[in-house]
Amino acid sequence: MVEYTSPKNSTSPKSGQQDAERLLTLVYDELRKVAYSKMSLERSDLTLQPTALVHEAWIRLGGDNQPAWANRAHFFSAAAEAMRRILIERARRRQAMRHGGGQQRVDSEELEGLPESMNDDKHVIDLNDALTKLDLEDPRKAELVKLRYFVGLTIEETAKTMEISAPTAKRWWAYSRSWLFEKMAEQ
Repeated sequence: MVEYTSPKNSTSPKSGQQDAERLLTLVYDELRKVAYSKMSLERSDLTLQPTALVHEAWIRLGGDNQPAWANRAHFFSAAAEAMRRILIERARRRQAMRHGGGQQRVDSEELEGLPESMNDDKHVIDLNDALTKLDLEDPRKAELVKLRYFVGLTIEETAKTMEISAPTAKRWWAYSRSWLFEKMAEQ
């Protein structure tokens, strides 16, 4: 993974744009790989491509007017949240009645935990609702889920990004998965 520290005292618009371009250069390939891995789990009839997801997330993060990111965790946390919101918005739009959202799928498999793919809009929306509740109860565990599930970081990468130990990240991940599954089952 690429290390990036944003300069905190860049005041001119030109240096801010140069900082944004430098940041994009450093993280673009990594974000695209993450988006590709997530999008490969999506339904095959979707029009959103990994590149489009990265570009839309980049724009939501500020585009050429990037804020001064405190550290790697700050940036990737914001990127995870942006990607999550984009995918949730798309799922809600697809599920809307005018898009045939009232139709039920015939083949259903029992959920054994967090959905491994994002091809079932109802599960993605249920996950988002449960994740919002987890964020109110334990924001750090919710952040871990966003980094693991929406950005696709490994346990080790997530631990490093959140500045916690890998065993702690594993415990939080196991707890969060079961907590979210329970909340999703209630819905």
